[in-house]
Amino acid sequence: MLAGTLVAGLALPAVGALGFSAKSATDSFNGVTDDFTAPVLSQASTIYDANGGIIAKVYSRNRTVVPLSKIAPIMQSALIDIEDNRFYQHGAIDLKGTLRALTSNASDGSSQGGSTLTQQLVKNENVELAGDNISAVRQAQAQTVGRKIQELKVAIKLEETLSKQQILADYLNITFFGQQAYGVEAAAERYFSVHASQLSVTQAALLAGLVQSPTRYDPTEHPVAAKTRRDEVLTAMATYGAITQAQATAAKATPLGLKVSKPNEGCITAGNGQQFFCDYVQHIFLNNPAFGATAQARKALWDKGGLQIHTTIDPKAQTAVEKSVHKHVYSSDKAATAMTIIQPGTGKILAMGQSRNYGTGASASVTTLNYNVDQSMGGGGGFPTGSTFKPVTAAAALENGYGMDTVFPSKYSEPYPAMTDCQDKYHAESSDPPDTNDSHSLVGPFSMPKAMAQSVNTYFVPLEAKVGLCNVVKMAGKLGLGSTARLVAGSTTKLEPLHQVQSLTLGVNNLTPLQMANVYATFAARGTYCSPTAVTSVTTADNKSLPVPSANCHSVMSQTTADSITTMLNGVVQDGTGAPAAFANGRPSAGKTGTTDNHYQVWFVGFTPQMAGATVVSGTAGDINLSNRTIGGVYTGYASGGGTAGPIWHDAMNAALKGVPFANFNLVPLPAPVQTSADKGKDKGKNGGTTAGTTAGNNGGTVAGATTGGNTGGNGGVIGGLIGGGAGGVQPGGH
Repeated sequence: MLAGTLVAGLALPAVGALGFSAKSATDSFNGVTDDFTAPVLSQASTIYDANGGIIAKVYSRNRTVVPLSKIAPIMQSALIDIEDNRFYQHGAIDLKGTLRALTSNASDGSSQGGSTLTQQLVKNENVELAGDNISAVRQAQAQTVGRKIQELKVAIKLEETLSKQQILADYLNITFFGQQAYGVEAAAERYFSVHASQLSVTQAALLAGLVQSPTRYDPTEHPVAAKTRRDEVLTAMATYGAITQAQATAAKATPLGLKVSKPNEGCITAGNGQQFFCDYVQHIFLNNPAFGATAQARKALWDKGGLQIHTTIDPKAQTAVEKSVHKHVYSSDKAATAMTIIQPGTGKILAMGQSRNYGTGASASVTTLNYNVDQSMGGGGGFPTGSTFKPVTAAAALENGYGMDTVFPSKYSEPYPAMTDCQDKYHAESSDPPDTNDSHSLVGPFSMPKAMAQSVNTYFVPLEAKVGLCNVVKMAGKLGLGSTARLVAGSTTKLEPLHQVQSLTLGVNNLTPLQMANVYATFAARGTYCSPTAVTSVTTADNKSLPVPSANCHSVMSQTTADSITTMLNGVVQDGTGAPAAFANGRPSAGKTGTTDNHYQVWFVGFTPQMAGATVVSGTAGDINLSNRTIGGVYTGYASGGGTAGPIWHDAMNAALKGVPFANFNLVPLPAPVQTSADKGKDKGKNGGTTAGTTAGNNGGTVAGATTGGNTGGNGGVIGGLIGGGAGGVQPGGH
């Protein structure tokens, strides 16, 4: 009643000028609702690794809520003295100040102060409720009579339900102090590197002065203005008795005394290369329906914060990947590498790293794009996979009744045969450049195991046609490869269905290391596919457990098919294109190499029974030929999946598996070998002739296909008909 009369009576010149009576103004005030639910203040959430170690604290508001007992009394006094010196004497309304502001604002459109701390708290709570909605924030901050009246009505209710101490604590925890610091605890840490309980007189005065305009009085940007404002606060503190005049004079003579700390929260603070995984976790929250039915609900959950998020990251595996990617590829190189490790049978992401450092700026050595994932999850456009896709075609063939003993002539060069895709679109025999192998000597006939070991393009394209292009597409979908990334509008990527083209088996679609690691994890798990998972549990600030995304593990192929693929990929590592990635200690492994057109990308994707990992090396700012280039301080004359990506995979997996007992695969018998044209003439290549077939190279290397007589593969290299993607790089593939 008093407030309504106050607005109508003492502001009568204003309301009268607008044609309202005192009664109508009172009725108008009484008609304003005081229904209001204070927001739960947004706080930081903590992300943990699988061992309980902290990866990072993340937030939408850099804020740590603290009780009034942990805020220095001098800070409380400084704020009250400069913002509302009669805070403890009046109720929700400071009559003189409020009426002065209402009368002036309504009559001439100006903006004056006069709001009490309680009214300012209501305004800040409205801003907090508005979140990132710019329109709602502007409305909450609008300097209008209507907003003042609404704040006043809610402030009256708060004064009825909360103590002065509670109101002051809420205000100090919600208000913005600039430099991303919300609340006095974050502000004390940001500007002075102390806790709110440790603030001195001068520090408290500076922070209290920021409340009026955090930008104008920002001490890091405008130190002169900040000191002037601080001294105004010190004067007020002396005037109202918080300090003596002598103390105020002495304090004004001191410098600002800043000791600025960067925010200790956010993914950028994560160590061990986990910034990209941290960012991936955030994208999971914002994209996965497990955390809310709508995008707005998921965003609200993330912004509210206070979450304890436990993840799948294994610190040892993460360290192994981080060391390997930076050892083999420097962040400043034109090329970049990325690698993901997944646990077969669970879908758990054990490690995720890349050679580019996390950050923003003009330097090409930093990025916020996670090359391990697609654009929807904070990544880029993926990469063509080359021949690492061939096992998908082989799995489709085996599932449709074609055995490992299936033989094709596999000439050096063959036209793409006619095929029909899943939309019943007929692809006639292509008149484009034919499918070719890298070496003229790499000719069949071949059965599936040897074609896999030597990555024979002219075997897998006819196999794709034989089993049916649509069946290969369906198998890819079962393995999580239902979509590819395509560049649009010059620099933007979008996800779209897998491109169903005749060269599908040669790896022409853009896919990610996460996707490919999970495909091979399915082979390692004997045909059980699990969706990649990063989060194991989530607990809210009030200790409520939230559901997390399910791995939904299920069989997508027979165990026999998966074991057959594993058997062939084990052969790739034993004596095929993947030999440089083999473990010297004899640990069983399997994998596949991939090299795309013009050596723009090289891959190695492989697994043991316990871990599956995918490694890609590629340019990231346009296509670059990886051959004849220095990568990681080492000159690379001929970039290949085995020789370039293989060692990265090897070193990471070897370290990640250190101390883990060996485990064996469920291998199946191989079909009888088929004698090839190369086999028939394998002994003819001497003294400048041609050596064909497969022989052991120096230092663990492999010479396969055809090499000039007398030459062998040195330093773990792979030479000859196992390398590249066809003559002239016409099609991705090769090894």
